[in-house]
Amino acid sequence: MARLPRYVIPGQPQHIIQRGNNRQVIFTAEADYRFFQDSLVEAAERFGLAIHAYVWMTNHIHLLATPSREDSISKTLQSLGRRYVQYFNYTYRRSGTLWEGRYRATVVDSEQYLLTLMRYIEMNPVRAGMVVNPADYPWSSHQRNAYGDTGLNASWLAAHDEYLRLGLDAIERQTAYRALFHSTLATDDLAAIRDCTHKGWALGSEKFIKQMEKQSKRQAVSKGVGRPRKPIESNNRV
Repeated sequence: MARLPRYVIPGQPQHIIQRGNNRQVIFTAEADYRFFQDSLVEAAERFGLAIHAYVWMTNHIHLLATPSREDSISKTLQSLGRRYVQYFNYTYRRSGTLWEGRYRATVVDSEQYLLTLMRYIEMNPVRAGMVVNPADYPWSSHQRNAYGDTGLNASWLAAHDEYLRLGLDAIERQTAYRALFHSTLATDDLAAIRDCTHKGWALGSEKFIKQMEKQSKRQAVSKGVGRPRKPIESNNRV
């Protein structure tokens, strides 16, 4: 069965996942994470991709990002992929592919799912049992979004309008953002995020899904499965 074409809608955020081939490890040392991050930042700036949240796990990565043009995501990931594979193969005396194949992505209803997805992404290390608190994991956007850290993981991130609405200033926004992590994500929201991302469906309200189908002229949700309901809160592990 042919794959559905991806949604490419400038200005609309997407949740993106890229895995190592056969789920193999893609980061083995701190230098790997640093090189990957530097390569991503350079490519994202060059191709107009604004990144709002991320996490680098040992064998896969998550991004929540908004493209400014139709090829922003594809060009960014192509550039990043080539550069990082060359680095990784040279460093570890290996050859061949590193990535699973095509990245997976879903277009996201900002009003309904943006903050939910940020939490979903940043809680990934907690769900995986790697840390107890998301702030303890160094390779995610949590320290920036929740505490304003402008160090290793921070200054290049782009604050989305939904995040900015959390407060009138940085301290107020960070406090409100941390409060979102006091409860877990709803099971239905967790399932909807995973299902839509892996299958390429739109993630959002009925109205949003209809808009995406009209804009893209393709099916935006499985007709045999109920549409995602209004979000609440989550846990993370995809």
